[in-house]
Amino acid sequence: MAAGADPDHLIAAVALLGAAVVAVPLFRKLGLGPVLGYLAAGLVIGPFGLGWFSHPQSILHFAELGVVMFLFVVGLEMRPSHLWSLRRQIFGLGALQIAACTLALTGVGLAFGLSPQVAFIAGAGFVLTSTAIVMQLLGERGDIALPRGQRMVSILLFEDLLIVPLLALVAFMSHAPVDPDAPPRLVGFGIAVASLAALIVAGVFLLNPLFRILAAAKAREVMTAAALLVVLGAAVLMEMGGLSMAMGAFIAGVLLSESTFRHQIEADIEPFRGILLGLFFVAVGMSLDLAVVRANWTLILVAVPAMMLVKAACIYLIARLLRSSHRDALDRATLMAQGGEFAFVLYAAAETAGIIDAEVNDNLTAIVVLSMVLTPLVVLAMRRLAPKESLSLDGVEAVEGQTGSVLIIGFGRFGQVMSQSLLARDVDVTIIDTDIEMITSAAQFGFKVFYGDGRRLDVLHASGAHSARAIAVCIDDRAAADTVVELAKHHFPQAKLLVRSFDREHSLKLVNAGVDFQIRETFESAVAFGEAALREIGIDVDEAARIAEQVRRLDAERFELEIAGNDTRAGIPLLINNTGNAPKPTPFTTPRREGQRIDGEAGAQAPAPPGG
Repeated sequence: MAAGADPDHLIAAVALLGAAVVAVPLFRKLGLGPVLGYLAAGLVIGPFGLGWFSHPQSILHFAELGVVMFLFVVGLEMRPSHLWSLRRQIFGLGALQIAACTLALTGVGLAFGLSPQVAFIAGAGFVLTSTAIVMQLLGERGDIALPRGQRMVSILLFEDLLIVPLLALVAFMSHAPVDPDAPPRLVGFGIAVASLAALIVAGVFLLNPLFRILAAAKAREVMTAAALLVVLGAAVLMEMGGLSMAMGAFIAGVLLSESTFRHQIEADIEPFRGILLGLFFVAVGMSLDLAVVRANWTLILVAVPAMMLVKAACIYLIARLLRSSHRDALDRATLMAQGGEFAFVLYAAAETAGIIDAEVNDNLTAIVVLSMVLTPLVVLAMRRLAPKESLSLDGVEAVEGQTGSVLIIGFGRFGQVMSQSLLARDVDVTIIDTDIEMITSAAQFGFKVFYGDGRRLDVLHASGAHSARAIAVCIDDRAAADTVVELAKHHFPQAKLLVRSFDREHSLKLVNAGVDFQIRETFESAVAFGEAALREIGIDVDEAARIAEQVRRLDAERFELEIAGNDTRAGIPLLINNTGNAPKPTPFTTPRREGQRIDGEAGAQAPAPPGG
């Protein structure tokens, strides 16, 4: 497809999806993450790569809906009361960080010889972090709901709000002649407030009744359409008011966060969110103008790290000033050091207003895009090169010199329940775990849990394994459990070894390792669950109990066959299935010749079965 051509929409869609399908798994395999895969795919197929697309900005504008939907989903997880509790972080931490970074980045612009106005615009644009990249990276790590993630989300929300006054400031600084037909700025402000008020009113009074009506219609596709309507409608309403589309979607999500339809809406939106967010990153990759980079490579090569380092330093200092840990401050600085998608909007508005020229806009845009491209790489490098976070053992006692009759290794859900029987008989137990938060939490319930890693021989000695009558391995980690078993069997043969098993295969391995008792972690609860299901559908209590016991017996017999054959498939014939045809056992080795009778001539026919 020639550059500058108007490709068929279907072919364009195939090209976009194909590039993503190839690049993302490849980059995941290389350990570089999906964001870099999308960015690289966009760079390859864009106007400065293979030239399959000539207008990436149009794709970028459409793909911003992915960011919009992401913020909507985040809003669904954030109840109004929780959002209110974040007000100090949003308006306090957010404002302080943005003010400090804007001042510092303006200084960088001045150092590069820009005029004060242009330097301010350059710095203010770069301050606006990429919501898409930060939210994607936080989501991949599962950190959005954690305190450090919530602080970053708060700052991003404030930055989304900031684009409005920044655009107003650009209009105030404009060198372009005033449009006599343009509405007064006060009118624009009124429209923005009215749009926000309309969205809140609609969210409070209309959304839940709407979804109740649609749910009663029992049309799944209509529910999906309604979810998209809410997201896109909120985005359009905010854009009409001159506000951020993402902010509108976020507010709509918050207003629906206490709805009974929240989970259904989130499930309906998720596929669209993922595809469009990926498309957004592809479009960002397309937007990197390699011709501009080539023409101004010296400036850009210096400016990108300078802007990122200065912004990261400011973020780190503000975080430390507000008593964040070194680890959290460094993490925030690394994730938020880039410019973002709102910078494109601000720079374009500044060019229209005559504050910056086209060349400066191109250079600044290239700097922002490169910073977005570099962020996943910087995060990856920090994760691999930064020293591991040292555990704080404040208030936690390391295990030493214990002599309990039973050593319990792992005090999660399984270990907690298991310990109750022993404690009910006043058995002297020693409990160790490596989860600091769990140890602290257990102390609030009256449990004494020591810090200790059961995979270490010295820790096992300190825990009293050498004198224990039994060692109960209750950890939710198959490999770690195997390590403990190996150490215990070799060094503490006097202790009975009881182990929490992951599945049948693990149980078979544990039996072969010589443990005294093993149990699959979900087996007994699943049998009890099945017995309860029988009772709930009207089966007699005694009959339900008999069937549950039959299931236990068949499972035990099946496991004996598996032990004998050292194969988890050996007991398949004892499974009760729902086809009415239990699998037939087959020989492990195919016979080399046809079987022959031994009670007569080979060719004699067998007698017919009785009644046949």
